[in-house]
Amino acid sequence: MGLESCATTWQSGGDPASTAVGSLSEGFSIGLLLPDAKAPRYEKFDRPYIVQRVAELCPKCEVVYRNAGGEPKRQQRQLASMLAAGVKVLILDPVEPKGIAAWVALAKNQGARVVAYDRLASGPVDAYASFDNIQAGRMQGRSLLDAIRIGGDPRRGEIVMVNGSPADQHAGDLKKGAHQVLDGQVTIGREYDAPGWSPYRAGVAVNGAFTALGADRVIGIYAASDAMADGIATVLRYAGVTPGTPLTGRGAELEAVRRILLGAQTMTVYLPIRSVARSAARIAVDLGVGRTVSGTAALSNGTVVSIPSTMIAPVVVDRGNVKETVIKDGYWTAAEICAPPPVRTACRAEGLI
Repeated sequence: MGLESCATTWQSGGDPASTAVGSLSEGFSIGLLLPDAKAPRYEKFDRPYIVQRVAELCPKCEVVYRNAGGEPKRQQRQLASMLAAGVKVLILDPVEPKGIAAWVALAKNQGARVVAYDRLASGPVDAYASFDNIQAGRMQGRSLLDAIRIGGDPRRGEIVMVNGSPADQHAGDLKKGAHQVLDGQVTIGREYDAPGWSPYRAGVAVNGAFTALGADRVIGIYAASDAMADGIATVLRYAGVTPGTPLTGRGAELEAVRRILLGAQTMTVYLPIRSVARSAARIAVDLGVGRTVSGTAALSNGTVVSIPSTMIAPVVVDRGNVKETVIKDGYWTAAEICAPPPVRTACRAEGLI
């Protein structure tokens, strides 16, 4: 039977999530499939938080870990290998949410439970744990609008929007949330999608916008991620744009926090990974032992109409609250943030060191 056949023969409700595949007394294996080795968050935060929480909830359970390194086919092979080894509970952060659907169906047909993590995988998943990315987009839009208003009438110039990859559900949610705030409040001179969330493509797009609009007309830039903001910030340094032109981000990456302290980026959205990772681990254990799971929302992925979903609220990080957010949570230490000499001076000014 091929994977496409698996996808079409699965029926919602035919394999109830309340059926146990293991027990706390004997333990069972939980597969953890993460998408990317480049972003530091997965090895530094997601993996250890999930492993730690599983150990607390089910001391005899084992977490089997694989990272796809950004390659969809590798992730498919990793998932198939776990199923062949008898893993019956999967925490899956898909490289390609739609492309993994048939493999999720294969897992379900083999009696496995699937927790979509971070990105909502297509296919018959049992539950979902992630961040509220529409809210994150609204936060980005609100921060950008507020920063523009400090300089005067938000209609005095134009903004440029650089959204994330059109293939990624996160990018669509962020874009939707940002537009909910910005539409009707500012003039969007140019808007682009950056395939692969590419910093290079983001920089090229903004450079093209400056050529078309005139750099002096651009009063703010929406960047959907910190990585893209990095590419854009490089362009800003050489484009003749007013220093401190508002620029958004998302991810609370180390360089982004430094840019915020130096005034080269307005804000970032911090995703409390510990909370969502611990939620995913709890859901995985509950599904494994046959408990019914619930969430803060019920979402659809096009295959399942009402997926119990736990959505964690993101947090805005700006120059004034670095200490109370990413440092307090241990996401970055003051020593890490303030290591470069130019940043050290800004850290002293903000009382970080």
